Order: sequence, then C-alpha cells, then structure tokens
Amino acid sequence: MLEKIYINHPDYTDLNMYRCGIEDCKPGHSWGPALRDHFLIHYILEGKGSFQLGPNTYYLEKGQGFLMPPNVIAHYRADEEAPWSYGWVGFHGIKAEAYLRRAGLSAHSPIFTCAGYDFMKDCLMRMIATKNLARGREIRLLGLLYIFLSQLIEVSPQRRDIDKNENKREGYIKKAVEFIAMNYWGELSIHEMAHYVGLDRSYLYSIFKENLNMSPQEFLISYRIEKACELMENHDLSIGDISRSVGYNDPLLFSKTFKKIKGMSPRQYRNER
Repeated sequence: MLEKIYINHPDYTDLNMYRCGIEDCKPGHSWGPALRDHFLIHYILEGKGSFQLGPNTYYLEKGQGFLMPPNVIAHYRADEEAPWSYGWVGFHGIKAEAYLRRAGLSAHSPIFTCAGYDFMKDCLMRMIATKNLARGREIRLLGLLYIFLSQLIEVSPQRRDIDKNENKREGYIKKAVEFIAMNYWGELSIHEMAHYVGLDRSYLYSIFKENLNMSPQEFLISYRIEKACELMENHDLSIGDISRSVGYNDPLLFSKTFKKIKGMSPRQYRNER
C-alpha cells in the first residue's frame, strides 16, 4: 500500500503542511543518501529498519520514529526480513523548529518512541482520508498536523519550555513579515526591513534561512507574487496595474519574476483561472 497527499501552495505561517503518506515497504527498500528542504517525520507502524543521519545510525521498530531536519543528508532502509510500514508527515513554518524542540527532537536528537501508538496511527490515517474532501482538505490536514505534533510533545520525556532565544527568532521573523505586509507595494530594501526589526542585515538573513529556508529577499518576492495572484481575480485590473500594485514599476521585470516562480506568464495564469 502506498498513499500520499501533497499540498500545492503552503503559506509562510507558523506551521504549514507540505505532504503526508503511508507506505508498506518492500524488503531492503531505501531512500538516500539525500536531503529535503523541510522537516520530515516518519512513524513506524509495523516492522523495522535503519535510519542514518550524519555519522549516526539508528535501528528502529514499531512505535518509534525519526526526524529528518531540512538540508541535512539522511538515509533510511527497510529491514530485509521484517520491512517496515510507516507514515510520514512533511512540514515547515516559523514555529516548526520550536514545536519539535518541545518534543525533544532536533538534528542531534532525531529519534522518538511514542507510547500512544493507536493515537498516532489514527492521526496518520485521518490525514490520508482527507483526500476525499473537496474544499476543506488543507485546513483539515493542518489541524491534524497540530494534533500529531501535540502528541509528540505530550509523550516526550524530554519536553521543555520553548527556549527564550527561539521565542526571539520567531518574533523577529513575524516583525519582518509584518513590515513586508505593510510595504510590499512600494520600494522596499532589506536594509530597511532589518532596521525596522532592529537586527543586523546578515543576522536577519540567517534566521530567515534557518526557519523558512529562504532569504528575506526571496520571501519578499514570493509574497509579492502571491499578492499578484490574488489581484488576478479582479478583471478590472490590467497586468500593468497589478504589477505596480505589488511593487514592480517595470511590467517586464514583473512578468519575468512571475514566470520564474509560477512557471507561466501573468496573462497565462489569469486565463487558466
């Protein structure tokens, strides 16, 4: 059995779901060595296998799970005699790392044992069942992701309060996003954003890369293009009107940027809606 769900357009919020799935692996089935650009949790439903992160190898079985942090090379393999079945959840967001730390999970501590086996399995099955929803799937999945992580936090023997420094980083990012939301339509420099937040520009860059896997400039561009997509619904606005409304006085640059991100021109995007 292989069941998967992918989310097409995750928002840059506290927590956003990328994908989920359940798979019965064949003997010796493996993935990697490779990396992902988001957090990925696997929870073992049956059988056993091995997981390697950096120099460390872990041998795991039913009721255990492992965390793959973003941008870290990992490798995992099903046992030859009792191959595992597992469910997986991929996600990211401003608070993702903080939630995982409350569950005692990080690149240095990627393994967990969950006493609530039936709870976790039911949560994963309910995620897969959302494929039958016509309109509310993404919201339902996000709710189930919060439930999934809350159970990891609840049963973790290492749970602890969110570190003060993590709280600060979240606050910095939220303030930067607030600045973008108020000023994306005009001329906006990363220097101005850093000054508004009260940080050195290089430190602002580092916390964006660490928590959102993109630079402040990349986030700004993405934010503008998403706003442009919203404005496409208003057919009283020309492409030039939309371009200027999201901070691009040069419609040609806007079109090139839009196509790079969306894979089609603004006009094609509007015609397909």
